[in-house]
Amino acid sequence: MTFELTGMDGKVVVVTGAGRMRSIGRQMALAFAKAGCDVVVTGTGRSPDRYPDDEKAAGWRDIESVADEVRALGRRALPVVMDVADEAQSEALIAQTVRELGRVDFLINNAAAARGEDRVPVVDMDLDTWDLVIRVKLRGGFLMSRAFAREMLKQQREGAIVNISSIAGKRMGPNSTAYSASNAGIQALSSGMSGELGPHGIRVNTICPGVIDTSRLDDLGRDARWQQTIANVPMRRASDGTDIANMAVYLCSDQGNWINGQAINVDGGSMTAH
Repeated sequence: MTFELTGMDGKVVVVTGAGRMRSIGRQMALAFAKAGCDVVVTGTGRSPDRYPDDEKAAGWRDIESVADEVRALGRRALPVVMDVADEAQSEALIAQTVRELGRVDFLINNAAAARGEDRVPVVDMDLDTWDLVIRVKLRGGFLMSRAFAREMLKQQREGAIVNISSIAGKRMGPNSTAYSASNAGIQALSSGMSGELGPHGIRVNTICPGVIDTSRLDDLGRDARWQQTIANVPMRRASDGTDIANMAVYLCSDQGNWINGQAINVDGGSMTAH
């Protein structure tokens, strides 16, 4: 007799920010499909001229490619271009999910602004850059969670929200204050909502990834600077995102149904205090 996760087959999950080829979002979509879920995949509709070289070489098509991979695993996929931080669009996405797939059970808030211009001291930070980082991660996470929770409460259905944060939201180091603030905020959002929704059988948890080898970190290169980053991880390796996806599936499964209001580090041991 083998141990397996249950409570996933035939369920519907929404994964935001899932269009990049090397990304946590793509790994989320595939992991949930393998677990038996149909998957809604959202993205911003990036222009192909903004794709990194490996995506261009692969003929990548953003969320359409991820949707094709989900279908190849035998599950339904619904790719939707949308802005998670737009109130009307977040509500419309949940409504479209129920209309086209018949239900919604899990929400993975993974969308985040691209890394780059926000990695500066506060005194040098442009207001538009600050607003963008907070808007996508925190406002978007709030709006998507609110729309999802309203639907679940209306249908009196149990489910789960998993917010993807970062250990940066706990370390809160210099020159990444917008990113750290947005991730600390999403942890606070999760904590508050877990108490509000828990009595209705809706669990809300946060995953705090460490170093993930995705296109998001391509600005670090993969030379000495990258090797030093890896050397600071006790496990001496980065994740490709599958570890984050595996945890998300577990938190949504029957076996994770008493975990609520937690901010769980999945980081190779980088963060051990809280």
